[in-house]
Amino acid sequence: MTGRERPRSPAPITDVLARWGEGQRDALDDLVPAVYSDLRRLARAQLAKERLGHTLQPTALVNEVFLRLGSCQRISWQNRAHFFAVAAKIMRRVLVDHARRRRAAKRGGPAEPVTLSESHMPGEPLNVDLLALDEALARLEKKDARQSSIVEMRFFAGLSDEEIAEVLGVKAAVVKRDWRVAKLWLRRALSSRATRRR
Repeated sequence: MTGRERPRSPAPITDVLARWGEGQRDALDDLVPAVYSDLRRLARAQLAKERLGHTLQPTALVNEVFLRLGSCQRISWQNRAHFFAVAAKIMRRVLVDHARRRRAAKRGGPAEPVTLSESHMPGEPLNVDLLALDEALARLEKKDARQSSIVEMRFFAGLSDEEIAEVLGVKAAVVKRDWRVAKLWLRRALSSRATRRR
């Protein structure tokens, strides 16, 4: 070949995920550069919603997500949206675990506030404890697992209605309807909990 060789173009994320799902551990090495910047952007967005001076940094959050993803065994990855849905679930767990450790270290100290803005919830922005949000999502999951998943994918992964619909195997209109119902339920649940604690 004359001249400079072109760098090899990265494999599509879906192909890399399929290889990883088949147990090819080296696929993770190809996946990291393909999704790292998106995960770091999500991590920055998540941490920006929390209190100032949060001790967990975006890079540390992404690294922890990758560590936990590395222990996932033989997932039948569907596509990029499915990957980010799983990453959202892991990011939620990492943030909640971190909040629990901080609270335990302070022996029941102050809550880890997270802001649910207009993009997430109707009406005025609502500052809530991350652990309260996690508990509310767990209650919502018992009531309606799909609605809970939709909130998780929107809030923790920033997925669009179309991407969520693809992951769940439903139409985008179903996601939009469930999202409207779920965010109203969640706002009531979090508001009533905040009122009870006053």
